[in-house]
Amino acid sequence: MKKLITAFGLALLITGCNATTPEKPASMKAQYEVALKNAQAAVEKAAAVDGEWRDIRWKKSKKRYLPSAIKAAEAGDYKKALKLLEIATFQAEAGYKQAMEQKNAGPRF
Repeated sequence: MKKLITAFGLALLITGCNATTPEKPASMKAQYEVALKNAQAAVEKAAAVDGEWRDIRWKKSKKRYLPSAIKAAEAGDYKKALKLLEIATFQAEAGYKQAMEQKNAGPRF
């Protein structure tokens, strides 16, 4: 019985180790390409209603998340690129939402 429990524990350990292996670069690249398309679409949507936030891609911003993500991917750092694209997508969606909520904002006399 003790051998059965030990064998079962060892099988679980091996299975757990296989589940936590890092992703292959090809799958990271595919994730990056999908995230880039989604981020670019969100940025364009926000820009269409003048809701694009400063740090997404403006030249005056030091962060410029979208161009920085593209440069990181070109250097092969897809993990960093995905994180930057996540930030850019969030800012684009939030900028669009803000612009739509405040489209009738103005002074009230």
